[in-house]
Amino acid sequence: MAKGIGEFLLETAGEAVAEMVLTVLACALLAGLVLIAYLSWSFSPRLSVAGAGLLSLFLAHGAWGTFRDRAKGRRRRGIAAVTTAGFTLTAVTAVFLVLYAGGCGCL
Repeated sequence: MAKGIGEFLLETAGEAVAEMVLTVLACALLAGLVLIAYLSWSFSPRLSVAGAGLLSLFLAHGAWGTFRDRAKGRRRRGIAAVTTAGFTLTAVTAVFLVLYAGGCGCL
């Protein structure tokens, strides 16, 4: 019985530490994104807006490539593969921030 309680406490402590590490990582990522946006805007607002527009087009093309029906047996090549991977990475990062950045206290 003591062994079961010890395993439960160890698992609970491990989950608490993992949750804390993920929250700190999410806060650091969010702070980095805010810093990049601030520095970009302070350097050149026009280039920041142009960069945001290009990033939006990149992500829109990736989303289109992700959700459209491909011909059977055809793989993505070239720019379609890059934009699809970029969109997927951005979507996963957004989900990570939604789940863990809310508890960082900086919002």
